[in-house]
Amino acid sequence: MEEKIVNTLRDSAVARWVVLILVASMMFFAYMFVDILSPLASLLNETHGWDQGVFGTYASGEYLLNVFGFLILAGIILDKTGVRFTGTLSASLMVIGAAIKFIGISAWFQDTAFAAWLNSWWVTMPASAKLAMFGFMIFGCGCEMAGTTVSKILAKWFKGKEMALAMGLEMAIARLGVFAAMWLSPIISQRFAVDGTNSVVAPLLFSALLLVIGLLNFLVFTVMDKRFDNQLIAAGEMTAVHDPEDEFHVSDLGQIFSSKMFWIIALLCVLYYSAIFPFQRFATNYLEETLSISNAEAAGLFKWFPILAMVLTPFLGAFIDYKGKGASMMLVGALIMIVCHSVFAFVLPAYPSKGLALATILVLGVSFSLVPASMWPSVPKIIDEKVLGSAYCLIFWVQNVGLCLVPLLIGKLRVATNGYLVPMIVFASFGVLAFLLSLALKVEDRKKGYGLELPNKK
Repeated sequence: MEEKIVNTLRDSAVARWVVLILVASMMFFAYMFVDILSPLASLLNETHGWDQGVFGTYASGEYLLNVFGFLILAGIILDKTGVRFTGTLSASLMVIGAAIKFIGISAWFQDTAFAAWLNSWWVTMPASAKLAMFGFMIFGCGCEMAGTTVSKILAKWFKGKEMALAMGLEMAIARLGVFAAMWLSPIISQRFAVDGTNSVVAPLLFSALLLVIGLLNFLVFTVMDKRFDNQLIAAGEMTAVHDPEDEFHVSDLGQIFSSKMFWIIALLCVLYYSAIFPFQRFATNYLEETLSISNAEAAGLFKWFPILAMVLTPFLGAFIDYKGKGASMMLVGALIMIVCHSVFAFVLPAYPSKGLALATILVLGVSFSLVPASMWPSVPKIIDEKVLGSAYCLIFWVQNVGLCLVPLLIGKLRVATNGYLVPMIVFASFGVLAFLLSLALKVEDRKKGYGLELPNKK
């Protein structure tokens, strides 16, 4: 009698980590593209007429279509069609959105009849900002869909293995994209200056081309994942034709919406990330004004923000795998964020110091490792695997509501108050609410025994 296959690609450490590299590199390029224009906000004002209000509106565009239902649809697509189709679709949307955004920023576009038509309505937004925002919307659909797909991929490939470590490493690699954007964008901009004016087009084109490489990397992953599925079928861990009882149905979303823990994590997520990602968009300009330094110096300071997060997240993931304490980490991370944004609001303006600014930025990076490293591996502990993709997408959807509205809010507050005190107080307030939700999460876990404080590795 022929023996059943026992070992699969998941049992090969090399295969698991190759998969991680392939999908994490795609997210690295995506995160880089997200913030490639953030260090150039002042330059965009000079060359394209984007004031802080316009920049905030443009930045909110990344999340707009997701807020109006695309992410919910993305979760259904993910659970219905699987990670290979969904990941390829998401990577393709990122490339398409990047191309549209590049056209919007390009100098030749400004003289077209289409640009003239765009300038004829909503006159406070230049045509370049309108088209770039539309491209950012398309990119944002792909980026957020890719993020949820990668989470499900790692949950699948590292099940019973080093799941939190893998998710931590993926987040670390992705955040390196933020560092790369803050570091390389001003350099490329200056290198391709024309008539003494730095370029906003060159950094954008460079980052867009990297997204194409990310798409190719994901296509390589699809070949590996197809082979992995065949092995699971041969090993009896998966059937070629799914049992109707195991298939995803839209009605299954009810079990997600009815979960108290889901809502605690989703609201914690939106509050926490609303104090991080929108802050990244305005941080360079904030440091310019607060410390009276150049755009390049400000970008050079803030580029270190993801470094401690990048270094610490994998270790924190490994700690959760072997020791647990995930809920406690979220609590500490939210507390650190409150302190950091309070320093940005009150201390740094009173005592402007590059050293203090850098120290606060680095400590905020610690918070940015504690919360995500513990939050994302916690979701599979509270949600059934067959609706896991939808759960991740719904969390991202709630998160995107905040990420869409907050940059718009901060941009308006920035213009209305002509300063950063009120915006920084808003960010600190988000931290306070995130801390309270972290506390509620820990209490609920202690009552119901979801195992958020327990290790992942079996």
